[in-house]
Amino acid sequence: MFTRAELEAIARIAIDHDLVVISDEAYEHLWFDDHHHIPIATLPGMFERTITVGSGGKSFSFTGWKVGWAYGPRHLIHAVRVVRQHLTFVSGGPFQYAIAHGLGMPDQYFTEFRHDLSAKRDLLAGGLSATGLRVLPCEGTYFLTTDVRSLGYDDGLTFCRDIAERARVVAIPHQALCDDPAIGAPYVRWAFCKQPAVLSEAVTRLSTALNP
Repeated sequence: MFTRAELEAIARIAIDHDLVVISDEAYEHLWFDDHHHIPIATLPGMFERTITVGSGGKSFSFTGWKVGWAYGPRHLIHAVRVVRQHLTFVSGGPFQYAIAHGLGMPDQYFTEFRHDLSAKRDLLAGGLSATGLRVLPCEGTYFLTTDVRSLGYDDGLTFCRDIAERARVVAIPHQALCDDPAIGAPYVRWAFCKQPAVLSEAVTRLSTALNP
């Protein structure tokens, strides 16, 4: 999660150089502990130069529901609408009504959602740590990152292939998400937006396979 100081530093650069900021805030509701999300458009001088993008699929865990939104000043949103028209034309109509209903839900829904996810984060993090993996701190989203070098692996891709075969558990090597694969080579991403029983089963399988 960006701190206010970090966002203010980005804002100063944007204002000084007259930049337009496209802020991907798909995980705006998925923050944990005291790491509150701060929309950069709320900082002084930033709304008029910021396009903020949200995602129904991320906010409500409906991955296949490709419905999102963007907001900002009129002239920038006009440009977004032109680009959108030429890229995908339209999203699924019924899903739009469903997401609109979701956005009208009370704050309590998102509070409980965060508490549920943070408990799942802690469950998976504890299990991965017990297998010997180094778990990096997670302040938001529903992904954990681990460093596989603590278990003697040279890279995450080898690790992911190994656990898929030995433990029947699948994770994503970070190098597949990086422009320079070497930067993400030692790291692996895990999703904890699952039922607790599924997470516990995954941890048990990993523990058995990695610590026979």
